[in-house]
Amino acid sequence: MAIFFALFGRLLTASGVLLRRAALGTAVLALAFVVVQYGLEAARMSGELSGVFDSSMQGLVLQSSTAAAFAWRLAGLAILLAGLRARSDAGALLSLLGATLVLCSFALVGHTSSHPHRWALSLLLLTHLAIVAFWFGALVPLSVASRRESPSAAAEITDAFSRLALSIVPVLVVAGLVLAALILKDLSALRTTYGQLLLVKFTGFALLMGLAALNKWYLGPALKTGDPRVGVLFRRSLGAEYALIAAVLAVTAVLTTFYSPE
Repeated sequence: MAIFFALFGRLLTASGVLLRRAALGTAVLALAFVVVQYGLEAARMSGELSGVFDSSMQGLVLQSSTAAAFAWRLAGLAILLAGLRARSDAGALLSLLGATLVLCSFALVGHTSSHPHRWALSLLLLTHLAIVAFWFGALVPLSVASRRESPSAAAEITDAFSRLALSIVPVLVVAGLVLAALILKDLSALRTTYGQLLLVKFTGFALLMGLAALNKWYLGPALKTGDPRVGVLFRRSLGAEYALIAAVLAVTAVLTTFYSPE
């Protein structure tokens, strides 16, 4: 949402205040989740919930790359919050800096961090994550704008988002395919649990592209007619996109936490 505000915030008139409050609220919630997740990391490493209270296990977490990733996320979210509260051009840049730090934290852990081609994979991962974060974070603002903004303004906001999305989605596809090609040793790896979950992700993405095309070429432009039925269909389509991305993120969480390409 911070990325969306930085790019299209000037187009939001009737819905800007509500959406900014929502962004602030979710950033605060994210801070809480990061703190809780850090506390539970010792339990994950020990295999028992009592690990949370084990000082030796907490010491191991503190010395790991996981601690560095959490620190980057906390710092990024704090900066993002400050930027959102500023409500200015400088604040928009500050919130983008915070979002960038949060995204960069994911390159410090996971399969890409220990790969021989770490730097190439990290750049691909960051590109992939940034586009997904922008897409996912834009869905709620687009939905709220379609309900609260005037038909012409809602159509303008949707068109501006769609034109940008049209240029960056191919980058998302290429980054994802190259990441998969570098991480998987050969096609036989697609028969493993890791490979099968990766195929589930690709399937989810294919469905997303169908919904995105529907919004880009039909529902989005039709918003300017002011027909309430179009608005309802548009918001349902966005809701389906939201659910699909959430499902893909859940699959990704399972994929990266419990399985590896090997």
